[in-house]
Amino acid sequence: MWSRKQPDVVSFASYDAIILAVPAQAVRDVLGMIKPPKDIPIIISAKGIEQASAKFMNEVVADIVPGAHVFVLSGPSFASDVLKAMPTAVTLAAPTLAEAGEWAQALTLPMFRVYGSDDVLGVEIGGALKNVLAIACGISDGRGLGDSARAALTTRGFAELMRFGKKLGAKPETLTGLAGLGDLLLTCSSHQSRNYSFGLAIGEGSSVADALAASRGVVEGAYTAKVAHDLAVLNEVDMPIVATVSAIVDQGADPTQEIARLLARPVREEIR
Repeated sequence: MWSRKQPDVVSFASYDAIILAVPAQAVRDVLGMIKPPKDIPIIISAKGIEQASAKFMNEVVADIVPGAHVFVLSGPSFASDVLKAMPTAVTLAAPTLAEAGEWAQALTLPMFRVYGSDDVLGVEIGGALKNVLAIACGISDGRGLGDSARAALTTRGFAELMRFGKKLGAKPETLTGLAGLGDLLLTCSSHQSRNYSFGLAIGEGSSVADALAASRGVVEGAYTAKVAHDLAVLNEVDMPIVATVSAIVDQGADPTQEIARLLARPVREEIR
């Protein structure tokens, strides 16, 4: 194993695969340091979009390791639950269903079920955007807006995720599964979620800087909000909740004013 605390690069000659469990913004640098060969699968567990390039993690890996077999592991899971052997189910996406099935079987444990998918981009989109939407739900709860507001934000946030995924070519069934809706429901409603807790602190009056400093770990959504908003604008996808989170986190906008602006949007049909 390689880590910041154990930084000596090891030989990958006898490895069957590499699980890349580092923050999204560190993936490029870490791959540059460890220089893995392209003939073994690289399984990404980071959930985010690279800020500097606006690329998803599979694209970042392809930049550093051309021709690599890139897999993505994502879904509704807290590390503490997995370590306690509590029942958990996630999705593993690979270039083909055969590869996904092989590695899903290899990684499945009695209390850790892995389902295969061939929609690498769809799994990545679900994992990245749910973090941004969880911040919105945290802000709402921090402002004391109630359970009904959180339910509305989660549902309308899911609609944004679906529109974004459709425009970029993800499969709808991927986004309604574990890596999309499943992960969104977990992250938008639990204090175990760093993204939700970060938003909660902002909603209760903390500055963005103080909320980040108080976090128990990396808040991926804080680094994904702006680039997700920029991609939405570039692809002409209407994503008002993502835009609101970006305004608060990246531009220092006042949460009360941004919430009022969101609620003042024109009323329209729900499904479009």
